[in-house]
Amino acid sequence: MKAGTIAQILFIFVAAIAVYGFVRAAQNDQRYSACTAFCTLRPDYAARNRTAPEFELPDLDGRPVRLSQFRGKTVFLNFWTKTCRPCLEEMPSLAELGKVLQKRDDMVLIAISTDESAVDARDTLKVVLNNEIPFLVLVDSESAVVREKYGTKLFPETWIIDPKGVIRARFDGARDWSDASVINIGEMVQRVGGCPVEFWKGSPTGKFGGLCADEG
Repeated sequence: MKAGTIAQILFIFVAAIAVYGFVRAAQNDQRYSACTAFCTLRPDYAARNRTAPEFELPDLDGRPVRLSQFRGKTVFLNFWTKTCRPCLEEMPSLAELGKVLQKRDDMVLIAISTDESAVDARDTLKVVLNNEIPFLVLVDSESAVVREKYGTKLFPETWIIDPKGVIRARFDGARDWSDASVINIGEMVQRVGGCPVEFWKGSPTGKFGGLCADEG
């Protein structure tokens, strides 16, 4: 084989390695960018393979609402009750999130109360939120959805469901939902691929868990 031919082959080989490295670096940058908000807020659970259980519950006016009505949108699903102090403490920040989402057509906040009646839920929220309720409230007085379908026993708990109806994250306990990172997560789950990092009990796991290393 001529020296010139060998040189050409070596050049092509080195160039291929360089392109591969560039593509991998670009992919890692994209993944890191997509996961920044997740890594910051650290959900208690995050995976990519469970469809949110369907349900139908009445709103505060008694009208039936189904989860599937919101396909095509990111759904923030919050479980709460009036006897849960952390629920009431986080409610003002949920209201701030609700106000932001009212201006968007690609995300929605739904709060499900396990109180005895719509009157209980409405009266509690009016006191906590100064008569303004900027999000959809449903009532699950028998906990048939919250406990039996979603397995929630401790409140508050918030689930993020992507536009295809897949559960992308669960947050246990009260959070500050007015943080800008919350909207970033809502937008992230809408993108193809989203964030590949899985979480368990607040810790990143799986093949891409190292993407959260820089977020401490």
